[in-house]
Amino acid sequence: MQNKLSIKNKKLKTSILIKKNYISKFIKNIAKKNEKVFCIIDSKIKINLNFKKQKNIKIISIKCGEKIKTFDGYKNLAEKLIKNNVNRKSVIIAIGGGTLGDLAGFVASTVLRGLDFFLIPTTLLSQVDSSIGGKNGINTIYGKNLLGTFYQPKEVLIDISVLNSLPKKEIKSGYAEIIKHALIKDYSFFCWLEKNANKLLNLNKSILEKAIYKSIMIKLFYVKKDEKEFLLNNNSRAMLNFGHTIGHAIESHYNYKKFNHGEAISIGMITEAKISNYLGLLSSNELERIIIHFKKCRLKIYDNILKDKILIKKITKDKKNFQNNINFSLIDKIGSSIFYKKLDKNKVYKILQNI
Repeated sequence: MQNKLSIKNKKLKTSILIKKNYISKFIKNIAKKNEKVFCIIDSKIKINLNFKKQKNIKIISIKCGEKIKTFDGYKNLAEKLIKNNVNRKSVIIAIGGGTLGDLAGFVASTVLRGLDFFLIPTTLLSQVDSSIGGKNGINTIYGKNLLGTFYQPKEVLIDISVLNSLPKKEIKSGYAEIIKHALIKDYSFFCWLEKNANKLLNLNKSILEKAIYKSIMIKLFYVKKDEKEFLLNNNSRAMLNFGHTIGHAIESHYNYKKFNHGEAISIGMITEAKISNYLGLLSSNELERIIIHFKKCRLKIYDNILKDKILIKKITKDKKNFQNNINFSLIDKIGSSIFYKKLDKNKVYKILQNI
């Protein structure tokens, strides 16, 4: 297994390092090469930061959660950087989960029209998903991630050792994204997960490393083909949004309080798998197999809001939609996905009433 991967395009290259107990060394190496380093860190993270006394490193601690991904959260962080004399030779390092990475990436892409940016994701979900591919953003009252940019970090450090302190709920949240990658692209990976899910959820190191690596490779496959989600076909980066059309709508409806991201996406994946079955794309046998695996792993599969017309209003704000139609990333079998275009909202509501 490689411990260094990369994303390349015409303008830049992002390196992805997979290491253990490497955070302090990683940050020190960046500090040696740069004039000023802003470390933006989730205040809940308990790791040994033995670089604190270096003069060119400024630590900004933030209380995290979806509540920081707002106009106010953006303004507060940007103004802290400006107050502390950020300049174009400064770099940002974000140390935390997906919400912090989303906010810090958006700030990095806009303050002084763009600063070099490094990511150290500290949750399983952010390691296998949100840290890879350059998406960032904040939420609005109308939906999730409706303001943001595509802005690749210079480097991403996946340090598996930080996962040891995560609660089981957060591990399951990340596992939802791992399953998603298997469902859209790799049947053999899904079979492997069926056999190894329990070990993975209990943080078996060799199993965890393999699952993280496989997930990153699948995400890179789509990011390299379609970095900015322009294609809207079966090779589109939008395929990575399987479960997210419904999942994001659920998160937004409950103001990000009832479910964490992985829980909402779990419900979204089962619902969108049922939609796939209803449309004749996915067989009933494969749908049942997916549901059995989710139940075995004790992942969320349903919420009453799915039958409520209010959810349709949230779904219509999804970024994949075009010309007043709802587009879905669906699956036609385990390990194979399809971009399904132009379902009108009344049809979607009818389907949700019948599945």
